[in-house]
Amino acid sequence: MLTLRPYQQAAIAAIYGYFQVNKGNPIVILPTAAGKSLVAAAFIEGVLKSWPDQRILIVTHVRELIAQNHAEMIGLWPEAPAGIYSAGLGKREAQARILFAGIQSIHRRAAEIGHTDLVLIDEAHLIPSNSSTMYRRFLDGLTRINPALKVIGLTATPFRVDSGMLHEGKNALFTDIAYEAPVRDLIDAGYLSPLVSKQPATRLNVSKVGTRAGDFIQRDLAAAVDKEAITQAAVSEIIVHGRERKSWLAFCSGVEHARHVAEEFARQGISCRTIFGDTPKDERDAIIAAFKRGEIQALASMGVLTTGFNAPGVDLIALLRPTKSAGLYVQMVGRGTRLAPGKENCLVLDFAGNVRRHGPIDLVRPRRPGEAGVGEAPTKLCPECDSIIALSAAECPDCGYVFPAREVKIAPTAATLPVLSPKLQWLPVHGVSYSRHDKLGGQPSLKVIYSCGIKSYSEWVCIEHQGYARQKAAEWWRKRAPGCPVPLSVDEAILQAQELMRPSAISVRPAGRYVEVSGYRFDPCAKVPPASAPSATGNLAGLAGSTGISGSRTRAVMPAAGTSAAAPAKTSATGGRA
Repeated sequence: MLTLRPYQQAAIAAIYGYFQVNKGNPIVILPTAAGKSLVAAAFIEGVLKSWPDQRILIVTHVRELIAQNHAEMIGLWPEAPAGIYSAGLGKREAQARILFAGIQSIHRRAAEIGHTDLVLIDEAHLIPSNSSTMYRRFLDGLTRINPALKVIGLTATPFRVDSGMLHEGKNALFTDIAYEAPVRDLIDAGYLSPLVSKQPATRLNVSKVGTRAGDFIQRDLAAAVDKEAITQAAVSEIIVHGRERKSWLAFCSGVEHARHVAEEFARQGISCRTIFGDTPKDERDAIIAAFKRGEIQALASMGVLTTGFNAPGVDLIALLRPTKSAGLYVQMVGRGTRLAPGKENCLVLDFAGNVRRHGPIDLVRPRRPGEAGVGEAPTKLCPECDSIIALSAAECPDCGYVFPAREVKIAPTAATLPVLSPKLQWLPVHGVSYSRHDKLGGQPSLKVIYSCGIKSYSEWVCIEHQGYARQKAAEWWRKRAPGCPVPLSVDEAILQAQELMRPSAISVRPAGRYVEVSGYRFDPCAKVPPASAPSATGNLAGLAGSTGISGSRTRAVMPAAGTSAAAPAKTSATGGRA
């Protein structure tokens, strides 16, 4: 019998927990290769086995994803009443109880699809922020049929280049983040392949390329990057670095650029093919199959292979496409995180300056509207409550977080930039203290100090704040006092502090120039009320059941022992598709 990974079980439990106390449309964030399709399939199986009358729709925009998601469902539950509605796949099984569909095929057919209880949207970050889109019009049509419709988004990158986080802003379809499994944690736990990076000598100069809709202007970008001498130098470096590697992906800045890259590979004796959005289906499938078999060593692409592309053996990624899109950057690099036999890691060669532009992929955050840019005052994010504040501020005015004093260091001479943040450093905790922190003109917060030998580390829990900061505080509290209501004030929290489990260790890691508390380990002997599976009574209007997990944003803790899921414990050896 197959077994879900701990974070996959936790993701499913978090969905149930979210709907226990919330009425919005949540997002579940799982990195590329973490198994989003398996999580969706296991969740759907659990729902229909508890509430057989429910109707579930899984929507995405890519033909390959529709087929993969459907195959994952049948592989997990062979008797699943599942069908497909996709012109590209030649099927229109509109009345299936579990329907996997392409948005292009169904966006005008809400009436034909009919009553639906739950919609899961795969690759949710690709839904435009504009309220008048195929997705929005279709969902509006389903909501008119069933006003109790619920929507869940699945994505590895919960942000857009033009409008920030998916659950923020005036026209946001989603309302909250129900669960997030950090890519760094999954790599450290051995569920994803490590990423390593080397700074190549060849650099792509985009200093004179303008910006439109949040990213480089495509035509100008291609003109700036597609230079014969630069292409020859870059390809030569890829070949040198890839001498011991088997399967290469090159993300290029234009169609002609990709063709020139492939031609240069061929000139230097490396088999390489190109794939574009208009590549015929049969030809594309044949190229990808040959690539997976190792008959083709490299693929050069433009605008594709960032979604629905599953080639676990990829062990070298060449970034020849500069981008200001944090999501695109993460999606490109994420193609190398799948595990494969004999694959130790994936090398990322960043000719485009994307790592320097966005930072390590596990720390990427989108630029919010109004955040610092060219000609604007420099700002920084508070690591505790995500408030955007002046770069010079020594203390966060919203939660009271005190930024450590700046240290003056000599810059290293090495040119390599890490594509992943440093590994977590775990420190034993010898004592914990709690106190009230008041900030003039701001809300008070609960200050927590962890004593770790001769050093101590602090964090601020925003008990009395609103929105995301409050969600984080509720999550923090529930992990330490399961079953105990989250206090409404800092003073109440201090009075109940004796109810809190003390972590046996905390993890810390650099966050820019500072160090932050990033994880917790609790004594396995600590008594925590076990989570129970959802009740078989009721329906999706409440997704009732006691899961012990709140609707606030939940990060995976590895290992996540004791977490229950709605479905039987099943999984694939690799944890499923991203």
